[in-house]
Amino acid sequence: MIGVLALQGAFHSHQALLERLGHATLQVRTPAELERVDALVMPGGESTTMSRLLTTSELFEPLGHRLRHGMPAFGTCAGMILLAAEVLDGRPDQRSFGVIDITVQRNGYGRQLDSFETDLHVPGLGVGADRFHGVFIRAPKVTRVGPAVEILAEHAGVPVLLRHGPITVASFHPELADDPRLHAQFLDSFLTTSQTEI
Repeated sequence: MIGVLALQGAFHSHQALLERLGHATLQVRTPAELERVDALVMPGGESTTMSRLLTTSELFEPLGHRLRHGMPAFGTCAGMILLAAEVLDGRPDQRSFGVIDITVQRNGYGRQLDSFETDLHVPGLGVGADRFHGVFIRAPKVTRVGPAVEILAEHAGVPVLLRHGPITVASFHPELADDPRLHAQFLDSFLTTSQTEI
């Protein structure tokens, strides 16, 4: 069962892509729903609001526990911020899970008017089909990458898709490209490897 964090953001689009791939999904809003899933997609949105909603819904602590003990997660845009080890320009009350060793700058690519789309080179998506359309909306920018983190794609020399063990993060919105290949790559990454503690 693949969970989709459904507190804010385009969680319906993520859910639709996962179901196109043939996987059962569940919208996660409560600790009880979190207990029922084997992996979690954390969508975009507003990271400080999502951090607050995770706390008020009593999801933050159980989700942190699951992540630290190997639950696979795919965080996109705000989801990347929530999973990062360090967040620049965050609010004082903003919390993150710190399960992937990267530093990110909130809205690092600028405001809403600076949003853009571009094709990314993502090796492993298929022979002759390694291009993926990236949609960047008030996207976070990665400013530091830890030595154990694998960079899967870059834009203008900046990492935008990264993975460490069961954790995958993207600074863009793959669900808005109507292309399930990155979700399939995420699923393959943990269906073929054992879950280990971070």
